[in-house]
Amino acid sequence: MTRLLTVAALLAASSLVAIERAAAVDDAALIKSAESAAPTAVSKGATIYAADEKGNMRTLRQGTNGFWCMPDNPASPGPDPMCGDANAMEWAQAWMGKKEPPKGKVGFMYMLAGGTDASNTDPYATKPDASNNWVETGPHVMIVNAMDMMQGYPANPKPDTSAPYVMWAGTPYAHLMIPVK
Repeated sequence: MTRLLTVAALLAASSLVAIERAAAVDDAALIKSAESAAPTAVSKGATIYAADEKGNMRTLRQGTNGFWCMPDNPASPGPDPMCGDANAMEWAQAWMGKKEPPKGKVGFMYMLAGGTDASNTDPYATKPDASNNWVETGPHVMIVNAMDMMQGYPANPKPDTSAPYVMWAGTPYAHLMIPVK
């Protein structure tokens, strides 16, 4: 009986080790995805966050340079890893929480792996329909929370995504999209 319990304990311990190894491999893949969003000089020192299945954030790696990155969301239809500065995180949290963005805090974000197709007019659209002007975005950077600075940039519902334009114009979350190669 003791021998059977010892074998069961060893099997349970080895299963736990296998699960921990799989989680470490998954975390390494998430970190690699997150780092693809920005230049290496930014992403290597960034804090890496990932959302769990319930949308709760967890820290995969603590950073040193004031930037943050998040990996691609596998539930989205295309690649969408992103990185940004602290002001961009405050703006993103306001957007996700449907709250007013912080006043006087212009933020900068990278999406160098491209962006998931999204509505150009509805910050909360989850799929295309006849009214939400779905657009395809390639690699780009964004300037967020800079309402006064966007004057003169196109704010058309159906933008030319190969040139800078305002996304989500007329909402508190309007931001400048700047394509990059």
